[in-house]
Amino acid sequence: MPSDAELYLAWTQGDAGAGEALFERHYEGVARFFRNKAGDDWPELCQRTFLTCVEAAPKFRQAGSFRSFLFGIAYRTLYRFYRERAYQRDRLDFELRSVEDLDPKASSIVAAREEERLLLTALRRIPLEYQVILELHYWEEMSAKACAEVLEIPVGTAKTRLRRARQLLERQLAASAESEQVLTRTMSGLDTWARNLRAQLERA
Repeated sequence: MPSDAELYLAWTQGDAGAGEALFERHYEGVARFFRNKAGDDWPELCQRTFLTCVEAAPKFRQAGSFRSFLFGIAYRTLYRFYRERAYQRDRLDFELRSVEDLDPKASSIVAAREEERLLLTALRRIPLEYQVILELHYWEEMSAKACAEVLEIPVGTAKTRLRRARQLLERQLAASAESEQVLTRTMSGLDTWARNLRAQLERA
């Protein structure tokens, strides 16, 4: 089976079949990335991401991970999307502004369990920079190193951001939980609830 890098090279050289194969491999992950952050616009942003992927071919390093490269494009596409819609772009600080600040309806996910709904709400209420790295880590099972590649930051910075993101998430969960029992179940089973949400997205 050809690697992602081999398929990508063939795609950029005009092999449409190679592009379709890459699309099938990675579409679900890219869709997950957008569905809790861009509402009904997620299909368009997925399309933009894959189109940009071809245009960005000269920037791809063979030694790197194509998946990280692709998610890096998705990450920048998301930020560009919100900047295009912003009235004062220069004041749009993604380390301070959450998806709920930017667009209260920016999710197309409906969770079944109370703990999952709590987690989704909390994710959308923390600053977008931190939501992104948490979802990459928990939904895409990316290590700090892989997250660093996506976000184009040092590994140490990615580790620090992950720690801070968990702290912010816990604080938001505590503020949103209807009972101490629900909060405890959600925090103690964070990996499980994240996997359950990923599974729901894959079935959607």
